Amino acid sequence: MPKDYSLQNKKAWEYNAYEFWVRTCGTPAERAAQDRENPLGMLRRYAGYFDAYQGVRIANICGSCGKKAIPLALLGADVTIFDISEDNRRYATETARAANVPVRFEVCDVLEVDLEKYGGRFDVVFMEGGVLHYFHNLEEFMGVMYALLRPGGRMICSDFHPFTKISDILNLQQPAVGYFSTDVFEGEMAHARFFDDETRRRMPKCLYRKYTISEIINAITACGFQLKRFDEHPAWDNPNVPGEFTAVAVK
Repeated sequence: MPKDYSLQNKKAWEYNAYEFWVRTCGTPAERAAQDRENPLGMLRRYAGYFDAYQGVRIANICGSCGKKAIPLALLGADVTIFDISEDNRRYATETARAANVPVRFEVCDVLEVDLEKYGGRFDVVFMEGGVLHYFHNLEEFMGVMYALLRPGGRMICSDFHPFTKISDILNLQQPAVGYFSTDVFEGEMAHARFFDDETRRRMPKCLYRKYTISEIINAITACGFQLKRFDEHPAWDNPNVPGEFTAVAVK
C-alpha cells in the first residue's frame, strides 16, 4: 500500500492538474506541435546528459505531464512514465497521441513500482523538475531507481538544489527551513501560485522532505551506484546562486 504521505501527495496532484497544464502548456494538440517541431530543444540542458536516444529504454520518474518524455520518444527512445497523478496521465497520453508517438504511463507510487515487471528493464532512469522532496526516505527511493536499471544503466537525476531549503530562490513560494533540518513539512503544490486565491486555498497540500547535498550523494552511493557527475546549475532568475543540480550515476 502507498504510504500516507504518498496518498496525500496524490490527492494534491490530481486537483486541477490537467487544467493547469492546458493553461500553461497549451492543449495536448498544441503542446504536441511544439514537441514535434523541436524535440531536442524541448529537452533543454538535459539533452547534454544523454549519449543516444534511438531504442534507449528510459524510465521517466515522476514524469508529470510528459513534458520531457514525449520529446524523448520523438527522438526515438522507448519511454515509460511513472507518476502518481491520473490527471498527469490524461494530459501526457493525449499529448503523446497527438504527437503520434508511443509512451507508456504507469499511474503508481514510485516506491510501489512492480519490479517483477520493470526491474532491470531500463537503460536510463531520468527525473527532473523537483522530485526528491516528495519522498521521505531517500535511500529507499534510490534503491528503487537502482533496481529499475540494467547493469551498466545510468540514472540522470536533476532536481532543486539544496540551497532552496534555506531560500525561496526559485520563487516556488514554499517555506524555508534550516539547511540541516530533517523535518517533513506541509506546503503548497508547486503550481498553486498560478491560481486565484480562492482556488489556491482549496488546493490540497503536499508533504515535503528536503535534503542536503551530502544526504543526496550518500543515498545515491549507498545503494550501489557509482556517482559519475554532480553538476550545479544557477537559479532561473539569479545566475549568482545555485538553483538546481544534476547527478549522473551508473549501476
